[in-house]
Amino acid sequence: MRLQWERPGVLRITSHAYEFAALVAAARYVAECEPEEIPDEALEQIRTVLADYDAQLSGLRERTRKEEP
Repeated sequence: MRLQWERPGVLRITSHAYEFAALVAAARYVAECEPEEIPDEALEQIRTVLADYDAQLSGLRERTRKEEP
């Protein structure tokens, strides 16, 4: 995994798919299990990030399908 500052507050992350999948799986686990020690605001942020991820992944899959012969 490689992290670089793109600009203040924005990271560019280069990783293998399995590394990123592990992070997404952990976030989904937290969002679904709602541990008591995680503040509600943090859970909502995680859910928002996951929703954005799912939307981007769906778009990526659609673009990939259109590019295939």
